[in-house]
Amino acid sequence: MELREKFGLNVRRSRKAKGMTIEGLAHHSELSYSYVGEIERGLRNPTLDVVESLAKGLGIDVARLFES
Repeated sequence: MELREKFGLNVRRSRKAKGMTIEGLAHHSELSYSYVGEIERGLRNPTLDVVESLAKGLGIDVARLFES
């Protein structure tokens, strides 16, 4: 599994653990819901700014999105 796929899976797991929808995470992260969905499916390679936005939207530390 590639890093972007692991990252996307961690975003999805964190989002679901918080009881958030993709739309909710997108809103809190100031991203489009389609872009967040593509990140979760491992189709996008997000920039560090986007990684930071997602972590803030989830209310977690950035490092948690890169855990194995």
